[in-house]
Amino acid sequence: MPENIAAILPELGIAIAQTFMMLGIGLTAALLIGGPLGVLLFLLGPGQSLENKPAFLILNWIVNTVRSFPFIILLVALVPFTRVIAGTSIGPLAAAVPLSVAAIPYLARLVDQCLREVPRGVIEAAHAMGASELQIIWRVLIVEARSGLVLAFTVLAVSFLSYSAIAGVVGGGGIGDLAIRYGYYRFQTDVMVLTVALLVALVQIIQFVGNTAARRLDKR
Repeated sequence: MPENIAAILPELGIAIAQTFMMLGIGLTAALLIGGPLGVLLFLLGPGQSLENKPAFLILNWIVNTVRSFPFIILLVALVPFTRVIAGTSIGPLAAAVPLSVAAIPYLARLVDQCLREVPRGVIEAAHAMGASELQIIWRVLIVEARSGLVLAFTVLAVSFLSYSAIAGVVGGGGIGDLAIRYGYYRFQTDVMVLTVALLVALVQIIQFVGNTAARRLDKR
């Protein structure tokens, strides 16, 4: 084993744990807030049961505006807010704050797009049978779009794994921070190659799990 890699093994374990912590917090926030937000965005849209043009335009604008920020700029812009929430602006917990803010509208848009793929006739049939809005959401929309929703969440996880690495540039911790400190500043190419290989492996695992789950949920 190369000397440089052997020397950073203890830090590598910590960096991987930090990456998973950042990713876990961001994805949880996206699932709990971004998911319902995406459903609401769909229901408020043109031709839907809760159609409300002013509310839809405002919500759609907010989602698009937050999504338009490059993550590195959002990371810096949210430093004051991050200090209020996490008590610090550096470290994995602090990095999880802008990750969560970015992940929420990202998933909301993906959920909105997935729900638009549900056949209109299925929704109208549920309405005709007297189903409530909550029943339609859980028993029609979510069930019909579940395969696409799993794939959407997989895309989110893969994208934000790379975002968590970007957070390392400003001291966010994780694999990206390790790559910057050792692979870039100390010119240890083997460490840089190792971190890249780890990220590639994690992406492959996440994508495989997501594809497998989506395939099993797809009843078409």
